[in-house]
Amino acid sequence: MALINPHINFNGNAEEAFTFYRSVFGGEFAKIIRFKDIASPEMPIAEQDENKLMHIELPIGENVLMANDVPEFMGKVNEQEHRSKISISAASKEEADKLFNGLSAGGTVEVPMADSFGGLYFGMFRDKYGIEWMVNFEAEK
Repeated sequence: MALINPHINFNGNAEEAFTFYRSVFGGEFAKIIRFKDIASPEMPIAEQDENKLMHIELPIGENVLMANDVPEFMGKVNEQEHRSKISISAASKEEADKLFNGLSAGGTVEVPMADSFGGLYFGMFRDKYGIEWMVNFEAEK
């Protein structure tokens, strides 16, 4: 079966955000590539972008959360726009609460974790980096 691996653009704080995400999910970064690592005469990198992340990966279960910083020459990401949400299906209510509470710290809760329709335990928020998340747990049918 195919896996879906979300990819997020940041305005220079991808490493900070992913260090925070790693503190909640655990694990280790599978890959970190900085723009200076891909610089060449054919593709010069501006000094202010050298240490920004061109690519970072955090494995979560069988999936991978990925991101990059947007170099200044490409403009800025609107951190308040409605982006697609990242949906997490937790293995238990306890895990759902842990992930919701950890990732929403410093952010804005849109829907608190609670029992919902169809036996779903669900919550939704925008984290302190402007990324939108949904967390759910569905008991066995």
